[in-house]
Amino acid sequence: MRWCVVSGFRRTAVLGTMLCMLALPIAAQRGGGPGQAPRPNMLDDSDVVLKPPFANSPDLIPNPNAPQGKVHRFTMKSADSKIYKGISRDKPGEVVPYERPVAVYIPAQYVPGTAAPFIVVQDGYNPKYHYSVPTALDNLIHQKKVPVMLAVLVQHGGGDGPGSQRGLEYDTVSDTYTTFIETEVLPRIERDYKVRFTKDPEGRATMGGSSGAACALTMAWFHPELYRRVLSYSGTFVDQARGSNPAYPFGAWEYHSTLIPNNERKPLRIWFHVSELDNGATREESTHGNWVIANQRMSAALTAKGYPHKYVFAEGARHTDANVVLQTLPDALTWLWQGYGVK
Repeated sequence: MRWCVVSGFRRTAVLGTMLCMLALPIAAQRGGGPGQAPRPNMLDDSDVVLKPPFANSPDLIPNPNAPQGKVHRFTMKSADSKIYKGISRDKPGEVVPYERPVAVYIPAQYVPGTAAPFIVVQDGYNPKYHYSVPTALDNLIHQKKVPVMLAVLVQHGGGDGPGSQRGLEYDTVSDTYTTFIETEVLPRIERDYKVRFTKDPEGRATMGGSSGAACALTMAWFHPELYRRVLSYSGTFVDQARGSNPAYPFGAWEYHSTLIPNNERKPLRIWFHVSELDNGATREESTHGNWVIANQRMSAALTAKGYPHKYVFAEGARHTDANVVLQTLPDALTWLWQGYGVK
């Protein structure tokens, strides 16, 4: 097993590089600068339209007064998995072994051995999430905007799209991935890092971007007794599964087409975003491959059923746009955990 611990200095340096590449002046980041419209309310349930120029959230700037948690990293091998042995679109029908990086963020305030709320982050080694989520949590926990919570950052098994390991994990509309997290990932972290994950579904969240976001919703939809808070960037609520589960022939398009409209409301809380120039933005609705239309339909379906949700539309932005993530993530996490209770 390979593992390492990342403390505040290294994480701060990497996130600082990201922010510098995308940053606006700090005064503009706080909103209300010359030529800027007032910042929209990101903490109520109203739909929001974000307009460029985008601005990095101040809560992604490391605060020297906020205790900094640690990120522990390790690797999981497919040979040890009972669920995902490994596939590749280049070698259909063959077992293609892989190694999966996983990390766990443990806040400085965590009391070892106590049951804690947590969030599972798909594509957890994508820099948009891997460095920003821990820094945001450092600051938000310190400000008592979210509870003292753990974060599990799980990378996929490789590839992308139909026929890939990532596609199998994220785009399949079933509870298989949730079973993988519950039986293989969380128990290992509890064993190796002496933490405990709460069993209270209100204290369990899941998030991701693109197919990772569709996966996050799938986790909560099939197991609301396990997960009830969902955060989505450019959710792939389209037919990317390509018939991988005959019960849901149009993949994640089924959520807004049949599953949400035709079922009783589940106890879920959902924050989700799509960009104006997102994937498939010019495709016809009949293709089931337009991310913008899919997320608009998702908003309508959730509204009709009375789900608590926050829908964010970003003008001039693209698929899982880092500018949007770095502006909205702290507020999205704050909104997501409303109602849980910060102690």
